[in-house]
Amino acid sequence: MTVKVAVSGALGRMGKRILNIAYNDPQVEICGTLESPKNAQKFSDLGEALNDTRFKGIPLTSNPEEALKNCNVLIEFANSTAAAIEHTQKAVELGKKVVIGTTGFSKEELSKLEELAKKGTVLFSPNMSLGVNLLFKLVELTTRVLKNHDFDIEIGEIHHRFKKDAPSGTAMKLAEIIAKELGKELEEIAVYGRKGHYERKKDDLGIMTFRGGDVVGEHTVYFFGFGERLELTHRATNRDIFAKGAVEAAKWIADKPAGKLYNMFDVLGL
Repeated sequence: MTVKVAVSGALGRMGKRILNIAYNDPQVEICGTLESPKNAQKFSDLGEALNDTRFKGIPLTSNPEEALKNCNVLIEFANSTAAAIEHTQKAVELGKKVVIGTTGFSKEELSKLEELAKKGTVLFSPNMSLGVNLLFKLVELTTRVLKNHDFDIEIGEIHHRFKKDAPSGTAMKLAEIIAKELGKELEEIAVYGRKGHYERKKDDLGIMTFRGGDVVGEHTVYFFGFGERLELTHRATNRDIFAKGAVEAAKWIADKPAGKLYNMFDVLGL
């Protein structure tokens, strides 16, 4: 079965990689693309926007309904959580499936996605890579094993200077996994950077953010004991790992029913 996709955020860093991966996948057809009005109105189609004849004739628009009319699945990577919510809502209304890789959602916006997933077929993951999703599981297991053995847990993340949300969606997902295993609300224990003179509280979960250069993405979870330290790290060296994951998720979700907010664990069978 050929999965017909629309890509939102098509002219962004991730959007361009998703388009390239999707174009070269024989099971996928690109049928539409979404961009902000200021970007979409400059070009007649996607081919002109990218100066690439492979994409000649593919619509580039800021109108979700127009971009979605010939597709089965929307791959959502808009550089705005408000736009991603709007596009997802329209896709659900039109009976389309949605894969969301946009990050930086507030708690209220995530609740909105969960509500939309009850009506339509929606998958959300702050990180689409296989390795990162395995990291999520490893962190879950390690926290469960070490939480009663006097280990302190901290998270560090590094991204390129242009990334707008901090901490990253992946770092926040790691923090949520850890808090759940500790039986705590994340808001109770999260510490975003430190300044001043005070001792670390026993249940603190430090979440540290670094931005610089062209770092694609690096996440480390530290488990500090007395006399030993365990570090679980994932380093991304190429954004294609996220693009491949998004396309695989689009193929996976194409025949899945509505009713729950899917994630990459579902895609990977974890």
